[in-house]
This record gives sequence, structure tokens and C-alpha cells, in this order.
Amino acid sequence: MGEVVGAGLLAHVPTIMLPEDVRRSLNNGEDTTLVAGLKQLRREVFDVLDYDTVVVLDSHWATTVEFVVTAQDRRSGLFTSEELPRGMTRRHYDFPGDPELAHLIASKADEHGTWITATDDHSLPIFYATTNMWEYLGKGLDDKKWISIGVCQTADTEDNLRLGRALGDAVRESDRKVLLIASGALSHTFWPLRKLRDHEAAGSEHIFSQEACQADLQRMEWFANGDHARVLDTMDEFYRYKPEARFGHYLMMIGALGEGDCTAPSRQYGEYENSVGTGQVHLWFDQPDGGFPAPHRTVIDDDVLRQKAASAAAEAGPQHIPDVPAAG
Repeated sequence: MGEVVGAGLLAHVPTIMLPEDVRRSLNNGEDTTLVAGLKQLRREVFDVLDYDTVVVLDSHWATTVEFVVTAQDRRSGLFTSEELPRGMTRRHYDFPGDPELAHLIASKADEHGTWITATDDHSLPIFYATTNMWEYLGKGLDDKKWISIGVCQTADTEDNLRLGRALGDAVRESDRKVLLIASGALSHTFWPLRKLRDHEAAGSEHIFSQEACQADLQRMEWFANGDHARVLDTMDEFYRYKPEARFGHYLMMIGALGEGDCTAPSRQYGEYENSVGTGQVHLWFDQPDGGFPAPHRTVIDDDVLRQKAASAAAEAGPQHIPDVPAAG
């Protein structure tokens, strides 16, 4: 049986890819601690832990009508960011994928009332929420497989948790030891362009609002105490501070780890930092003794069943759409 052997909520912020002298020039002569944090995480976890596959929950890869998981045998090429080519231009990436695990994840969609597609298209774009993590944590570890799952921009909290449950079930059914990376920020509001260059330093006083900063720090305290249940119970409140990708990267991760049943505390690597208004931090959750809790089961409502039946019928052609029995 497979297992998740560690998970992290990690910052992929473009600043970490800039040369050190540029990073220092943006931060009053000091380097960002996020770089040192990733290097320490590499030494203490990714270089020494026994694992087969890394699954990146990529907050920059936005899908619309389904979740998508990469199923290529290998991904390689040169990445230039359309968003910030000044810092990420022609960066080389090359790592093996895990098609077997990707298809297994997709196969769990129906039992959790969601939609997941595995794609092996080698022309599929890649995003820096994946490549930045790989450069720091995977480059040179040539036997480690990496796959990514995008966030779905039409998904709500429950949808993201359902994806996580499907992911967790697939890992348990596999023979893989897996690390999960929820690649993304906490609060995520940028300063307007004409003000932005006054707020490029890493200090938390540059977070877009002190209310957003306090909301981030509150959740970091809960993470440190392993209180994932409280984080989940207050998601509506946190949405006011616009967490990146509606916090889908974290929600998918914790869905795989048992949601509120998970009490794994975080270990912080580096400081909590600003990036032009957004809240950035590296938090790592070690596998508890006895493993992470099992993913929750999903109660699927009739509407989802009817939608799936209608979709299947439409794909099959003009046929009778089977009735979906009422619950109970």
C-alpha cells in the first residue's frame, strides 16, 4: 500500500529565481530567507527521505471544467515565464513523470463526485509553481518522479477537497511513497503597479494590508499547532484576503491528508515574507507516527450523478439517458 510520507505548503514566488545580487537590491541589502529555507528543506527532507514521486498542486495552472493531472513519461524543455521573463527565462527542466499514478488519480473521480483528466500531451504548458519547486527540490535527483495537478478556477472548497480525497485514495492504492507540494501563497493581493516598487522588500509591513497579514499569521499559528480543522472551518473568513487560487493548493493537499482529522504540525523554513503585497512562507508537515489519516468519503448528491449520466450519454451519442435513482 502506498502512503504520503510528507507534505508542504511552499512558496514558489518569482523572487527566489532572481540572482542573489538582484534579490538583495530589492530587500535593503538582505537576501530573502525563502531561498535559504528551500535549500534547508532540500537537505533535511528531499535529499534524505525515502520517496518515489512528488505531486505538485500547482496554483498557477488554472483549468475550468475539470481537474487535470500530468501523465507524461517525462517532461523536459526550457521554461520562460509569460508573467515575469525578467526573472525566469529559458530555465531548463527535465524530470520523469509517473503516468501510472496519474491515471490512478483520475480513476478515482467518480467515487468522489468530481472530474479528473490525466493527460500525456507533451505540448502541455508548464508553470513556474512547478518548475521553481523542481529546481530547488528535485534537480539532480534523477530517480524521483514529478507530476502536477492544476487548480480548477470553477471549484469551490468542497470541490478542492474532493480532488484531494481522490488523490489520497490513489496514493494508498498504489505502491508509491509520495511527497505533496501545495505550491502557492497565503493572502495574495498585489500592490497596484505605480505603488508596487515601493513594496518589493520582504518585510511583513509591505503585505497589502495589516488585516491580511494578521490573517496569514493566525493561520500559520494554527498550522504550527496542527489545527487544520480550524483552518478549514474558517475558510469563508480567509477568502476575504484572497488567498492564492482560493487556497485550492492547500485544500487539495489537506483533502489527501484527512482534512480536519489531520493534526500534523508545521515546521517553518525561512521567515514569513512579503512579495509585492502577497504573503509567502514555507511550511512542512512531517508524516505522523502511524501515517496521515485516511481521506474522507464523499457523499455524492443526485445532481452530480445526473450530470455524469448526461455527460456519458452525450459522449455516446443520441441515446436514452438512464435515470438516476433518488437517494435512499
